[in-house]
Amino acid sequence: MTEYTGGSLEADHLCVLVHGLWGNPIHMASVAKTIRAQYPPEKVYLLVAKRNSGSFTYDGIECGGERVCLEIEEELESIKRRGGNIKKISIVGYSLGGLVARYAIGLLHARGVLDNLECMNFTAFASPFLGVRSPLRGWWSVLFNGLGARTLALSGRQLFGVDKFRDTGKPLIAVLADPKSIFVSGLARFKRRTLYANITNDRTAVYYTTGLDKTDPYTDLDKVKVNFVKGYEDVILDPINPVGPAPPKVVEEPSVRATATKWFRRIPLILALTVFIPIGVVAYLINSAIQTFRSSKRIKQHESGLAGINVKNYRVNLWINEIREAVEDAYENMNSSQRQEYLHLSDDEGADGDDSDSGEEILALERKQSQPWRPTLALAPYQFAAIQTLDKLGFRKYPVWIHKVSHSHAAIVKRTERESFEEGQVVLNHWVREEFLL
Repeated sequence: MTEYTGGSLEADHLCVLVHGLWGNPIHMASVAKTIRAQYPPEKVYLLVAKRNSGSFTYDGIECGGERVCLEIEEELESIKRRGGNIKKISIVGYSLGGLVARYAIGLLHARGVLDNLECMNFTAFASPFLGVRSPLRGWWSVLFNGLGARTLALSGRQLFGVDKFRDTGKPLIAVLADPKSIFVSGLARFKRRTLYANITNDRTAVYYTTGLDKTDPYTDLDKVKVNFVKGYEDVILDPINPVGPAPPKVVEEPSVRATATKWFRRIPLILALTVFIPIGVVAYLINSAIQTFRSSKRIKQHESGLAGINVKNYRVNLWINEIREAVEDAYENMNSSQRQEYLHLSDDEGADGDDSDSGEEILALERKQSQPWRPTLALAPYQFAAIQTLDKLGFRKYPVWIHKVSHSHAAIVKRTERESFEEGQVVLNHWVREEFLL
């Protein structure tokens, strides 16, 4: 890893890499290696954030963002002290790291750090910008999303949108996408904002949240014709025209042998469901309780300044006016098994956690705009609002189809050196060659 990170004091471009939940800097090794293969140390200086490694990612987006902000400030100061001169900055987030990076960008913006830098690239790989709340309606939504939110400590509550951030009364996911916040203003400073989203088999962060889309045209890939980017066929979809109608198929009745083979192959899955998964869930819940307790202790240390960060320096005003005034994996399988639900013209179940008039107005408008051939998912009002705000900023969105593994979340950044993850290298190559601004 060390052979790819760091750089020469001649470099004027700092690129920061932020890993995801349960992650560590090694998870970003292939990203760093791909950048380094394209740009030498004299061109790009690489910083892989490390203060949020392992169980520290349980401590929430705010805490993680403050740690990353501090790391960036320390690195900039270190380079300057040694005679370097960083003039440009790019920030890359993977999974939860995309949200942590967006929080850090808001702080860097509010503290004036970005005033002296040219903001080049913000890139997110499989980042749940709308949280991980499953698009379900009614009591099942309350049960599933409520239970999931309480097994990942503060990060879980924030990802499922059941938190109330500081005195805003809103989930942090909503605050990050508030058009008057430092987070949106900071993100707007970047010349290019790019995201890569798995269209299938991502059981950690599904397409609608990583692709900022209130519909999901990829629920049945047999019913559509997929269009790929030239030179990156079978992996990177055309962002302008990703799918079209599939040609009609001749449906044949399966033979008795084929049916028997299909059921035989399901035996390991049935055994897992009946034997191994219950044991694993119990172990996971016990570990979740332990990690939640440990995380709460770390957060108290962080808040009191005993963790090496003076948090008062990072508790800046979150909001801006026209003139800027602020200067300062157990639930994965369960999640993938749920069928996403859609808004209906006759829905009268309320705003799913938002009983405000604005929430009802948002849902009413989305119901009206929903099309029978591409229905709108049953998202929460704050998720619809986040899509609208972030789309106005302008994101270059690349749908990704990973074929070789049944769980594509790790493969999209080639998180480990595995042959089955090679399609992730195609994604990284596309990013550094076609998207990365030097």
